[in-house]
Amino acid sequence: MSVQLKDVAKHLNISISTVSRVLNNTGRVNKDTRERILTAIKELGYQPNEIARSLKRKSANILGVIVPDLSNRFYAKVIKGVEKIARENDHSVIVCNSDEDIQKEEEYVQLLLQKQVTGLVVATVGGNLELFEQYNKSGIPFVFIDNLPQTQENFDVVTIDNVKAGYNLAKHLIDQGHEKLAIITGPQNQSTAVERLQGFRKCLEESSFPALDKWIGIGEFKRESGYTIMKDWLLQDELPTAIFAANDHLLYGAIEAILEKGLSVPHDIAAVCFDASDDTGLVKPQITSVIQPAYKIGSIAAEIIMRKEKKKDLKVFEKVVLEPTLIINESSQIFIRKS
Repeated sequence: MSVQLKDVAKHLNISISTVSRVLNNTGRVNKDTRERILTAIKELGYQPNEIARSLKRKSANILGVIVPDLSNRFYAKVIKGVEKIARENDHSVIVCNSDEDIQKEEEYVQLLLQKQVTGLVVATVGGNLELFEQYNKSGIPFVFIDNLPQTQENFDVVTIDNVKAGYNLAKHLIDQGHEKLAIITGPQNQSTAVERLQGFRKCLEESSFPALDKWIGIGEFKRESGYTIMKDWLLQDELPTAIFAANDHLLYGAIEAILEKGLSVPHDIAAVCFDASDDTGLVKPQITSVIQPAYKIGSIAAEIIMRKEKKKDLKVFEKVVLEPTLIINESSQIFIRKS
C-alpha cells in the first residue's frame, strides 16, 4: 500500500496537522521539525495525492508511460499498445519523454506519482537503483520494457531476448561472407546496449572472428553518436565491411558519414540494425533489421498493470520475453567473398 500522511506523522511521533503544514507550506513549523518531516517523506516514499485534493475522488484511472525518446518509432508503437489496453479499461494515458536523462526520468516519476497514476510502464535510463526503490515504494504496479534496472529484485518486465537477437543479426552478416564486422552500441549502463553487444561478441567468437576493440563503438542511442563513431572509423587505413548498429538512429548517423565519404551501402559497407522500420518502402536501401514487436510489448505491459490493479494482493511477477523478427533487406545483401 502507498504511504499516507498519517504514516509519516506516526513515524515521527508528531501530529498529522504539523506534517500537513510542511507539505502545504502553511503555518509555522520550526526548522528542525521541518527538516525531519522532509527527510521522512523522502525515506518513506510519500507522495501527496494532488488529484484527490482537487477532485475528491479515489482513483484517477491513469497509466503513466516514461520513454527515453519520443522521436523513436519503437516507443511510439509501444505507447499505442499501452493506449489501446488503457482505453479498453476506461483509463487515460500520460506520456513523458526523459530524453535519455536520468534526472528527467526521476522528475517525471515524482510527477506521475503525485498525479496518483494507477500504474507505470517504464523504459528506464541506466541502472539507478535509488530510482528503482522509488518505484518499489510507490505502492502501484510498474512494468519495465526495453532497458531494465540492474537489480536482483523481482519486477514485471516485457522485453525480447536481446542477446539472441544480437547473435542472429551478426550471424546473418557472417553468413553473407563478412569477416570484418564493426558494432555501434549504446551506453554500457543500459541492458539493451550491453546485451546486444554480448550477442554480437558471442557470434563472432563462435565463428572464429573475435570482435576487434577498434571496431566496437560505444555512444548514446542517438544519430549523432553513430555519425561521430563511423566518421572516426573512416579515417582508419582498414575499414570494416559491415556495420551492426544497436538501434536505427545509430545506423542512420553511420550511413550519413559513409555517404559523406563517397562510399555506399551496401556496395562498400553493409549495414544492419535494430528497429529500422519503413512502412513507405521509399528509403533506399531498405535496411536489414531486427524488428521488436513494439505494439505487443506495450499492450502486454498495460495488461499486466490492469491485472494487478484488479488484484492488488497479487505478488506474482511476470517476465514476458517476446520473439523479434529478422527482416532481411538490401542493406546487407552484397556477398563478400572470403580471401
